[in-house]
Amino acid sequence: MSKRILVTGGAGFLGSHLCERLLADGHEVLCVDNFFTGTKRNVAHLMGNSHFEVMRHDVTFPLYVEVDQIYNLACPASPVHYQHDPVQTLKTSVHGAINMLGLAKRVGATILQASTSEVYGDPEEHPQTESYWGKVNPIGIRSCYDEGKRCAETLFFDYHRQHGVDIKVVRIFNTYGPRMHPDDGRVVSNFIVQALRGEDITLYGDGMQTRSFCFVSDLIEGLVAMMNSPAGITGPINLGNPIELTMVQLAQEVIRLTGSRSQLKHMPLPQDDPKQRRPAISLASTQLNWAPRVDVEQGLAQTISYFKQLFAKDV
Repeated sequence: MSKRILVTGGAGFLGSHLCERLLADGHEVLCVDNFFTGTKRNVAHLMGNSHFEVMRHDVTFPLYVEVDQIYNLACPASPVHYQHDPVQTLKTSVHGAINMLGLAKRVGATILQASTSEVYGDPEEHPQTESYWGKVNPIGIRSCYDEGKRCAETLFFDYHRQHGVDIKVVRIFNTYGPRMHPDDGRVVSNFIVQALRGEDITLYGDGMQTRSFCFVSDLIEGLVAMMNSPAGITGPINLGNPIELTMVQLAQEVIRLTGSRSQLKHMPLPQDDPKQRRPAISLASTQLNWAPRVDVEQGLAQTISYFKQLFAKDV
């Protein structure tokens, strides 16, 4: 059955792919974005669809619309962007959650929170399970994002317990793919952009810290599966690819796939940068029947192709 669905942060990397998927499923989609990190280019190909609407709006202010489902994705997600204005980042997570939960309460909508693996901080448990409470610095340079997302989770579960709001919470691990911002400071886009430009590839620390990379199409499948799961499934549920790579391995794979002559350049490790990150996804497997399907080589090849096309347009 067709629904009217609100996607906050809908012109961003993940949001634009989600809007595309929801339209393909026959729904009406309201894309809300303040275009701080999102861009109209990401959703330009959807503008001609009569079931798609774009609204410039900042979720730190209330929104009054009629919808059946809300995907709350609004928040800068890369360190470069969320540290640019840390107070606004925190407001987006906290005030944005309050406003979207208030909307869900008023109209009886199901609401999904795009939380993050950063709620686990620099983890002492590996891989990270949903029952792990995390190890987070509350006053560091990354805290505006990490603690903002943790507070948003608290709000979601309090609105659920106190007001009966139908909530879904997912913790998203590193995701990559076409429409990533070339200057967002995330490791996959950084490495690809540097390799394509023939620049040194920047590694922080010894490059032995690990991440797990999920291709965007797999992540979107997980979001949709979570939203449409039975009411008793609230989460939090990890969504990510459990295959773990060191930063050196990722850099070498990018160099191989681009045919670049880039060299590796080591820089000091940023404050509070997690040493390892890998999701335990047994809950997603059992409750959502979800698992990632796209391997890193396939995903990187598609992402590299996107950046090549993007740079060709800019020439």
